[in-house]
Amino acid sequence: MIIRYGYDFTLELYQPTPMVCLLTVHDERAADMVVPEAVITQPEVPTTTYRDMFGNTCRRFVAPAGAFQIWGDGTVRDEGVLDAWNRNAAEVPVGDLPDACLVYLVGSRYCETDRLSQTAWDLFGTVTPGWARVQAICDYVHNHIAFDYMGARATRTALEAWQEGIGVCRDYAHLAVTLCRCMNIPARYVNGYLGDFDEEIVSPADFCAWMEVWLDGGWVTFDPRNNRPRRGRIVVARGRDAADIPLINSFGPHTLNGFRVWTYDITDMPAPTPGADTAD
Repeated sequence: MIIRYGYDFTLELYQPTPMVCLLTVHDERAADMVVPEAVITQPEVPTTTYRDMFGNTCRRFVAPAGAFQIWGDGTVRDEGVLDAWNRNAAEVPVGDLPDACLVYLVGSRYCETDRLSQTAWDLFGTVTPGWARVQAICDYVHNHIAFDYMGARATRTALEAWQEGIGVCRDYAHLAVTLCRCMNIPARYVNGYLGDFDEEIVSPADFCAWMEVWLDGGWVTFDPRNNRPRRGRIVVARGRDAADIPLINSFGPHTLNGFRVWTYDITDMPAPTPGADTAD
C-alpha cells in the first residue's frame, strides 16, 4: 500500500500565540516515506521541531492574530498487513520489566488507576494472564462504551468514560490503558492515522487513538474501539495519555473553525490541496 495522509486545521487567534503541535508522523516510519511530509502555514510563519521525552516530533511556532491555517501532507509505504495477533504472548512480571516501562504502570491525567484498580481486579483477576487478559479488557471496553462522536468531551477521563458509558476512540483507549495498568500490565496511549481500508465509511475521517501493551518483551498494538485487527496504522505520537500528546497545544485562547483529515491509498483519489473545500 502507498498511503497518502494529512490534515488541515483552521483557527482563529485573538493575539499572537505560541503553539506546539504533535502532528508529524513518528520517526519510526522515516524509511517508509515516499514523499516527505510537508507542512504549510497561512500566514507563513517560521517553525522549528524538537523531540519530547517520549520521542515524538513536536513542531513549535508563534501564530499571528487572526485567521490561521496549518496544513500537512505526506505519503508513506505500508506493508498493508493486519495488526499482529499472538494469543500466546505472556505478561512480564513487574520485577522483570525494563525501567522505561514503569511509567506506563502508574496513573496519569486521564487514567485514574487508583479509582479503577478494584474494579479491574474484580473483572479480570481470574482471566488467564497475558494476551487473553488484555483481549478480555478490550472486549469489555468495546462493549461497555457506546461510540458517540457528538458526545466527545476533551476532559473526559477513563473513570468518567466507564461511568457514562459513551465516548470516542480516545475514551476507549484511556479506559483500556487504565484497566491494563491496574492489572500490572504496562500500557501506553497512541495517536495516529487509521484509514477505512476494507471498512464501511461511517463518519468523517479523523485522527484515531489506540493503545500499545508490553507483552513478551515488546509493545503490541490493541484497539478497544475497533476491537479487531486493522491495517494501515500510522503512528504520530505515544504517551501516557492524551494529555502528553495533544494535536495542538496553544499557549493562549483560540477557536477551532474547522479541520479535516485524510488517509487513503494513493490510487483511490486525487490528492487534496491546501485550503480546498473538498473533504478527504
